[in-house]
Amino acid sequence: MGKKAVTKIIMSAIILIGALFLLQRLLIPKYVDGVVEGAMVQEYYDTDKAFDVVFIGDCEVYENFSPMTLWDEYGINSYIRGSAEQYIFQSYYLLEDTLSYEKPKVVVFNIQSLQFDSSRSEAYNRMSIDGMRWSKSKIGSIKASMTDEEHFVEYVFPILRFHSRWKELNAADVEYMFKNPKITFNGYYMRVDAKPAENVPKGKPLGDYSFGDNAWKYLDMMRVLCEENDIKLLFIKAPSLYPYWYPEWDEQVVEYANEHGIRYINFLDHTAETGLDYNTDTYDGGLHMNLSGAEKCAEYIGEILSKDYNVPDRRGDSGLEAKWDEVRTAYNAEIEAQREKYGIEDGR
Repeated sequence: MGKKAVTKIIMSAIILIGALFLLQRLLIPKYVDGVVEGAMVQEYYDTDKAFDVVFIGDCEVYENFSPMTLWDEYGINSYIRGSAEQYIFQSYYLLEDTLSYEKPKVVVFNIQSLQFDSSRSEAYNRMSIDGMRWSKSKIGSIKASMTDEEHFVEYVFPILRFHSRWKELNAADVEYMFKNPKITFNGYYMRVDAKPAENVPKGKPLGDYSFGDNAWKYLDMMRVLCEENDIKLLFIKAPSLYPYWYPEWDEQVVEYANEHGIRYINFLDHTAETGLDYNTDTYDGGLHMNLSGAEKCAEYIGEILSKDYNVPDRRGDSGLEAKWDEVRTAYNAEIEAQREKYGIEDGR
């Protein structure tokens, strides 16, 4: 085969690969309309990755705690690595991924996901995994998360999974092919509207309240990973009223935490101390906090992190001050935009 023929084959292959890459970028979900939670994980990689506190978990962290408040009140440099219905094995691999970039002083883990021993949905898997950069940790998360209907190759080449999505394409798919707009503030997803918690259903009796072996395995792995890296691990249960958190579940967490010398804060038991008002501090009837609730939760945990965990006050660091000033500008602009959207005239 002559040089010209080889060159032609190579050029054809390059063009084909390039075309497939562009098509894949077009077809994969952008998470900028409707369900935006799938865009959260990737935002971390655009930061300086030098945080003293990292929160790990599902919507009970990324909607219930404001890193902006932690900075303004305590000078705590923090980030939330959250995603929708983040399962505990996904939390573990996101933590492992985080530690490949930085070593925070404290990791705060929301234990709500202990109730799930395996994945319930490919859609939730995608929202936690697709945004991760390729690494050993992402591979581990895929293997730990896949349902019986999923295939590893479809994570490697998402075009195989989303090839039929061309029917749903819109202008946003073109606009955000290579760069999504930021939707969080250091991992916090903001809502300023309010809907009181009324008629919150109690949990139905369960046949077995024991957490599964797989859930316990990954909690152990998380604990050991923190110990090996000299990181303090703090367990929390966020103040979400629903889904119901059973006392029998709580007892198991308390026992595990006591056995391993880990502090556990169940925010449901500290409503008076946090000052939470479920008439004004939640936007969806008690499932998640709104802005005022998230700021109250941050104020409460910030004092604990500062006093009991000696997390340093970084205010005065000119580089960090400048970065948080940028976050604050965007944060305040979003507050005003949402107030206008929801017709809210009063302050926070």
